Amino acid sequence: MGNSVLIKDYDYNLTEDKIAQFAAEPRDSSKLLVYKAGQILDAKFSELPEILDSNSSLFFNDAKVIPARIFLKNSNGATIEVFLLQPFKTEHVKALNSKGNCRWSCLIGNKKKWKIDEVLAIEIEETLVQIKQVEDLVVEFTWQGESTFVELLEKIGKLPLPPYIKHEANEHDKGRYQTVYSKIQGSVAAPTAGLHFTDAVLSEIKKKSIAQNFVTLHVSAGTFLPVKVEDARAHDMHQEIYSVNRVAIESILKSKQTIAVGTTSIRVLESLYWAGVNLIECRENPFKIEQFVYEGRPEYSLKASIEAVLQFLNQNKLDSVYGQTSIMVVPGYEFKVVKGLITNFHQPKSTLLLLISALLGDNWEKVYAHALDNGYRFLSYGDSSLLLP
Repeated sequence: MGNSVLIKDYDYNLTEDKIAQFAAEPRDSSKLLVYKAGQILDAKFSELPEILDSNSSLFFNDAKVIPARIFLKNSNGATIEVFLLQPFKTEHVKALNSKGNCRWSCLIGNKKKWKIDEVLAIEIEETLVQIKQVEDLVVEFTWQGESTFVELLEKIGKLPLPPYIKHEANEHDKGRYQTVYSKIQGSVAAPTAGLHFTDAVLSEIKKKSIAQNFVTLHVSAGTFLPVKVEDARAHDMHQEIYSVNRVAIESILKSKQTIAVGTTSIRVLESLYWAGVNLIECRENPFKIEQFVYEGRPEYSLKASIEAVLQFLNQNKLDSVYGQTSIMVVPGYEFKVVKGLITNFHQPKSTLLLLISALLGDNWEKVYAHALDNGYRFLSYGDSSLLLP
């Protein structure tokens, strides 16, 4: 590792007509490109249970998207957009369930029109929500009554569809831009690989005795940022919050073929391995995973790493681990946990495409060329792939 990764080598021609503006209905009617040991097969997503080997273990991201876009007016009538990123110096669960006051790190549209400490307000069902920027890009919300912050968000916020989806989020999107198993609120973008799953598909997977495990990674807006530097290694990778419970951690040790549902699940699983390595080496903040955590590190077995995490849980009488990850998976990375991936088709020159290339090598070009030539729909509301290198 450590060599340059030229982003121009991870480009392809994605025209607007290939970008899905609406999701397939029903969910599992989307197309599924299966790549296995160099061969490509076209299928429907509803066929996934019969395609998966019975020794597979699936790991899903159960994060739930919050209505993270809030539109305000200043005293002159100018529109200010507040885009919630993550709670400021507190945990998601605590911030979303807070009553009366909370602070969030945000992106702010039309920021020059909003002075620090200038109070803007929204009145919703007789509840006055006062909003001010207490420091640069940190916004404080204050309100009276028994409503939690997440209950207020449902009334004042809008669903944050990706920037390449051109229609405004509507009632249909509220349900469709969530996975059927979404549970833990806090993401500002959906883990879109899971949007194809239906209760029927999950039931068929269960009948085949394929293990289903859940991790949480709160997807940030940084997932949409293109790599704008010539050497992708100079890209400043975004940080995301993750958690993994004991059941999922133990399942990693039992799994014969770990398949991540989505790049977000890969980021959790690979980060967890490196957290275990950090614990073995007695490093500070072991669950805070840096961008190139893997460079210059000695080899440890997956078993040794995961057992170190389980020992940490036992010693601290915990049922889950929590952390932050900025891991950037680039070509040349050796996957420690994941053997396969279910994922959509990603933007050119993106960190997500770099991850795909790390998994498939140069064969990513073969996969994407096939998808482009055979009518696959791309990006968040697009079709799916099962990648088994």
